[in-house]
Amino acid sequence: HYDFAGLSKYAQDRNVTLIGHHETSASITNYENQLDRAYAYLNKHNVKAVKTGYVGTRLDKKEWHHGQYGVNHYTKAMKKGHDSKVMMVVHEPIKQTGLRRTYPTLVSAEGVRGQEYNAWGMPGNTPAHTTIVPFTRSLAGPVDFTAGAMDVLFDEWQPDSRVPTTIAKQLALYVVIYSPWQMLMDLPENYEARPDAMEFLKAVPTNWSKTVGLNSKIGEFATIARKDRNSENWYVGGITNENGRIVNIDLDFLEEGAWYTVKGYQDARGAHWVWNPHALEVYETRVQGGDDFDLYMAPGGGVALEFIKE
Repeated sequence: HYDFAGLSKYAQDRNVTLIGHHETSASITNYENQLDRAYAYLNKHNVKAVKTGYVGTRLDKKEWHHGQYGVNHYTKAMKKGHDSKVMMVVHEPIKQTGLRRTYPTLVSAEGVRGQEYNAWGMPGNTPAHTTIVPFTRSLAGPVDFTAGAMDVLFDEWQPDSRVPTTIAKQLALYVVIYSPWQMLMDLPENYEARPDAMEFLKAVPTNWSKTVGLNSKIGEFATIARKDRNSENWYVGGITNENGRIVNIDLDFLEEGAWYTVKGYQDARGAHWVWNPHALEVYETRVQGGDDFDLYMAPGGGVALEFIKE
């Protein structure tokens, strides 16, 4: 017997929100037959969010995900989440269409070659992949890419698979690829082993009041600035493909003349996505709005910055 009521109370007593997972295995008729009971169960046990999944080559073994059959189902599921006041993120979705404005409890969706492709994709993603996503898939709406790898090598389990980035780039992705629902996709012990990186992950918001595209070239590098919705602080993420580079950005998105403390998380000198992906340098400096600023990124790397208004 699984005491879910007891688990729910345990979580509530500790101010922790449970997240459900409805993996349908693309059997949507079976899922729709349980939809009312499933969401009633979430409401009963105070589960405020659910991730749904549709892994499979055909819906109900016959229809494409992006056909009318799939569109009708996804719309029905979105409405059920909205009516039940349960936040949703959808994996293996149709492309985002703007219906999340009609059903705002749909906060994010996959619909991209996300991080998971680095585990079992043959081939996995390239270092250039994430420099393209902000200008393609991201235009349709929030992307559940599932960043946050602290150990990018799988030598012990899958020596032929790996995450094609540095740790600094994993941090930068929380700013570059927007989603108001973020996660930490790695093992707890890997975060415990990297308190330096965790400082940024604890600080970075998941939603923003303003976004500014900075110096970028599709397929080569991308730099994006976003303003925290609940403070005067800004965050910048910069990522590059397999080539290292120094990118200069204008800080004219900051308040002109105002001083900011910058906490930077960048690739250490000598970092490289292939042979030295875990080397991270954390530094602190001060800048004024209107200055310019150099971003150092190693091959396959990136940089994450927090601008704290003084």
